[in-house]
Amino acid sequence: MARDDRPWGGDDPPGVVYFYAPGRAGENAETFLTGFDGILQVDGYTGYNRLTKLSRKGGAPIRVAHCWAHARRKLKEVFDRDGSEIAAEGLRQIAEIYAVEADIRGISPGQRLSARQARTVPLVAAFGEWLQAQRRKISSKSRLGEKLSYIHNQWDGLQTFLTDGRVEIDSNRVENLIRPIALNRKNALFAGHDEGGTAWGRIASLIETCKINGIEPFAYLEATLAAIASGHPQSGIDDLLHWNFRPSS
Repeated sequence: MARDDRPWGGDDPPGVVYFYAPGRAGENAETFLTGFDGILQVDGYTGYNRLTKLSRKGGAPIRVAHCWAHARRKLKEVFDRDGSEIAAEGLRQIAEIYAVEADIRGISPGQRLSARQARTVPLVAAFGEWLQAQRRKISSKSRLGEKLSYIHNQWDGLQTFLTDGRVEIDSNRVENLIRPIALNRKNALFAGHDEGGTAWGRIASLIETCKINGIEPFAYLEATLAAIASGHPQSGIDDLLHWNFRPSS
């Protein structure tokens, strides 16, 4: 789970927390997000669906924002394999949507929302009409049909970014934060046991939060552990957070 307000000029510093779970069951996400009330940017993992239901445990239904990069990837897979002109047209339209995002990156949420309402809403509406037109012509069991169905099934969440200037068009920033974990998991093979997985998540949270804040991880860990060993009071725990770290000269 990550927070990064930099694309819209937010004041809160970026951070990431990794939770360990023994499986991919949807109730794990439900447990981790107990009490969360807001918009959650996610990929197409179906385990998140339970978070949007009235029966959600731990809070009211969450509104999700789906990822346009995943939608684009589905069409790109077909184009790379078959050279599909239909997939190429979909990619062209998505590129136009991303071009607007490139223009408005870094400005305030209100400005982003205004620009999206004026420029992006018509593009997304046109893509939606194109999507449904193609689905009527193409078998849902074909390779391209399956990809179009994926995008159709995510459609409501793909439009969330049009209504809130704080929401990103995709989850690429989170994907980049997951990549080191996935690579390490592949290389390490095992965490030893569940407690080891939990400890791994905590250490990774500290290290990756260092990286996205431009802090050298070893320097932060060395100084923070030294402060704790020297009796740093629990009441001052916020002083040890990454964004309050000042490296020694």
